Amino acid sequence: MFFHIVLERNMQLHPRHFGPHLRDKLVAKLIQDVEGTCSGRYGFVVAITGVENIGKGLIREGTGFVTFPVKYQCVIFRPFKGEILEAVVTMVNKMGFFAEAGPVQIFVSNHLIPDDMEFQSGDTPSYTTSDGS
Repeated sequence: MFFHIVLERNMQLHPRHFGPHLRDKLVAKLIQDVEGTCSGRYGFVVAITGVENIGKGLIREGTGFVTFPVKYQCVIFRPFKGEILEAVVTMVNKMGFFAEAGPVQIFVSNHLIPDDMEFQSGDTPSYTTSDGS
């Protein structure tokens, strides 16, 4: 579900950011670019917890931009098939229901809902059993 891992990324920085606060600008850009994104390999980046290393920059010809290799620690959210998640139901209809667990949107088809539960339409649609639970 949640993992603390080390990742690397090449960050490009505009020359106007060069100066005594170069590291702070790189870290701020890293947080802005990476937090809240999703990677198919790792999952959702929840938060960057630290920067381990910022390598030497390489000047890109013609643009003046500098590319820095950055190694950082982050918290990743990656749900696995069959894992039980706590989620908030957002919509219920006769086809099933939608729920959200953090950044993940989940759809549960009515074919996966037990046969003894029936869809009840109305002001607040729901799936209930014959005894009302």
